[in-house]
Amino acid sequence: MNKADTAFVLAAAGLVLLMTPGLALFYGGMVRGKNVLGTIMQSLFMIALISIEWVYLGYSMSFGPDVGGFIGNLSWFALHGVTNAPSPDYATTIPQTVFMVYQCMFAIITPALITGALAERVRFVPFLVFSLLWAILVYNPVCHWLWGKGGWLGPDGIGVLDFAGGLVVHVTCGAAALAGVLAIGPRKGYGKTSFMPHNLPMTMLGTGLLWFGWFGFNGGSALAANEVAATAFVATHFAGMAAMATWVVMEWFTQGRATTLGAASGAIAGLATVTPAAGFVGPNAAVMIGVIAGIVCFTAVNAKNRFRLDDSLDVVGIHGVGGAIGTLCLGIFAAKAVNPDGVDGLLAGSSIQIVKQAVGVGVVGVYTFVVSWLLFKGIHAVLGLRLTDEAEVVGMDSTEHSETAYNN
Repeated sequence: MNKADTAFVLAAAGLVLLMTPGLALFYGGMVRGKNVLGTIMQSLFMIALISIEWVYLGYSMSFGPDVGGFIGNLSWFALHGVTNAPSPDYATTIPQTVFMVYQCMFAIITPALITGALAERVRFVPFLVFSLLWAILVYNPVCHWLWGKGGWLGPDGIGVLDFAGGLVVHVTCGAAALAGVLAIGPRKGYGKTSFMPHNLPMTMLGTGLLWFGWFGFNGGSALAANEVAATAFVATHFAGMAAMATWVVMEWFTQGRATTLGAASGAIAGLATVTPAAGFVGPNAAVMIGVIAGIVCFTAVNAKNRFRLDDSLDVVGIHGVGGAIGTLCLGIFAAKAVNPDGVDGLLAGSSIQIVKQAVGVGVVGVYTFVVSWLLFKGIHAVLGLRLTDEAEVVGMDSTEHSETAYNN
């Protein structure tokens, strides 16, 4: 066991946890004032809900002894047998408990990301039911497929790579968000009513916290204080800044102005897009990934109105599209010269990896969409997931939590 690696991953786990309150502020600032507390609560409470699920089911299903390449068995139920000794299969220089809690933070933020697509129109308790079932039926299996020992889609199977969650986190939340938007429908007054952000400074604060936390999200995924962590750290920052700059330029040329919301959206798009490739690409490739993210995600976000998709806070266009594009970019820009334990991508002379990455995007996207759509429809039918028209007019803060963010 290496003390430096242990301290590094513990710090990274704290950074990733910080991302969930950061996401709550990022989303909270973009909704109307009558929904800010309800929006924050949907993200923040995932810390409690998913942590409990992770202890009793999630960790064992995701990383426990393999069952047919598709799921981990429940031999680690309630963390039975998960000790401070290193695991022979995962992160062999740190206690398994540290690896477990680090991965818990990823499981927490993923369903929290989905909430942005359905902001201002879903009830708190039914959405918690959805999130719990979604973690069990979608996140845990997909996590095992790609990151679990013996998973059929990852290095032990087909060979799809995902350094820090492009598929496991971003494609799953993006596909679920699309399913939710289609299953639940748009907000009352969509296309007629203005849904202007009520507090963009709050969103900018959330952006800063997310960017800061992303260094733990991507850098910590090396699971050691080593050169791969340094590679991922640098790639994370360069992709984020390149996407921010590109998004602002796109705004300037298409709309004649640059906005703070656009700068924030661009940064998050770049950070999400580089996530699957962060430990496998060099600085210049990271800049290119950021530029691609800025162009493609900007285009995707601006296309939603043509399809009348009320993805309230652009989860599909930023996280879903970004995660998918970044996963494919890994197959283009990855190089063993950067990470000897990685692969060579298209630009390094190998075309097979981009094919594998495309298979990963297709499989994860379709599976997540179908299961999520069924969950949304089923929970809405049984519990009433959607706010009533009257509650939408009054706002979630009052109807769901009996609170108000601002006393006039």
